Amino acid sequence: MNSLGIKELQTNPAHLSKALDNREYTLITKHSKPIGIALSLDDEVITKGLKTALLIEAYKNSIISLGQLCSALSMSKKKAMKVLSLMGVSVVDYDFNDDLKSINELL
Repeated sequence: MNSLGIKELQTNPAHLSKALDNREYTLITKHSKPIGIALSLDDEVITKGLKTALLIEAYKNSIISLGQLCSALSMSKKKAMKVLSLMGVSVVDYDFNDDLKSINELL
């Protein structure tokens, strides 16, 4: 991992460009204190993480279903539910037929 100060970044931005081209993480500092990190967008961790974050946000906003989320992330329902849970997203797994059976038993 490289480290670049704000002043160095302002005077020679090519250092950051070179690091990104080489897919190196770069710590950005201000007065020797870390304030950010620069990552190449074609880094697999970033693209997968960004894709996952956007899809989870779409799920949270009821734009896509759990099944669509699983399909887009190529993961099982069980694994997707675990990821959602780890991200603090409430997930309820139920079978509609089981609910109908319970309702019919009450009637």
